Amino acid sequence: MDIKLQQVSFAYSVGTPFEKYALFDVNLNIPSKTYHAIIGHTGSGKSTILQHFNGLLKPTKGVVQLGERKIEAGKKAKELKPIRQKVGIVFQFPEHQLFEETVLKDIMFGPMNFGISEEEAEKRARECIKLVGLPEEVLEKSPFDLSGGQMRRVAIAGVLAMNPEVIVLDEPTAGLDPRGQKEIMDLFYRLHKERGLTTILVTHSMEDAAKYADQISIMHEGHCVRTGTPREIFADNEFLKKYRLEVPRIVKFQQKIENLIGQSLSKVCLTEEELADEIARVMKERDQS
Repeated sequence: MDIKLQQVSFAYSVGTPFEKYALFDVNLNIPSKTYHAIIGHTGSGKSTILQHFNGLLKPTKGVVQLGERKIEAGKKAKELKPIRQKVGIVFQFPEHQLFEETVLKDIMFGPMNFGISEEEAEKRARECIKLVGLPEEVLEKSPFDLSGGQMRRVAIAGVLAMNPEVIVLDEPTAGLDPRGQKEIMDLFYRLHKERGLTTILVTHSMEDAAKYADQISIMHEGHCVRTGTPREIFADNEFLKKYRLEVPRIVKFQQKIENLIGQSLSKVCLTEEELADEIARVMKERDQS
């Protein structure tokens, strides 16, 4: 599903003395089946923008297009249920949203709420629990008897059980240790590829944006100030400094290597493997010269 924001502005408490704009004339184009990261400091508008992707918030000005459906400012939004079925949001600490007696019932709740039969909902629950890397026996347990990491996977399974075309990830690794962070991010990337999902990652992590995204948009004080590939974004140190953002650790390390050898590498490296290959290439060229 393609997602487009055209001149979208959003204000809280419109028409009151407390009216405050959080988004200003945002244009964003996220083609179907791509992986798009949105980065920026706290207060930049990231959380506000993600709630426009399934109609939780409606624009004060402009148009949000979700597939063939439009949500336009000043017009009553038609039935939003189909959109919310197609666009699944994994909020920060999604395990806090678990509430049923068993994991099975919790995963089945979303699909059944959208009119899926109990039989089909159970089938999806059993499929999705495997997708997130948990054994089927977990389905009969209380979600509150699981570890924090397991609870998060159950919450993710609940979103996947609705068979979304788009999945929006709001700081999905918050509160996890480094190993848990990598496991969750690798899980989402695998699902993105296997299911052909449109994936939108809202994150503070420059590393995750660099490693997984096809495109990155930078939000600052409610404005989308730039969109580009990870290599384009992280090649421009001065631009990032202007908006108080840093390059990923691997790019910092590359810069130290370049200073050490007195030579720039041929590209901005986004992974350890890319950097190792570039260093090996430079060393080989020096040996041959």
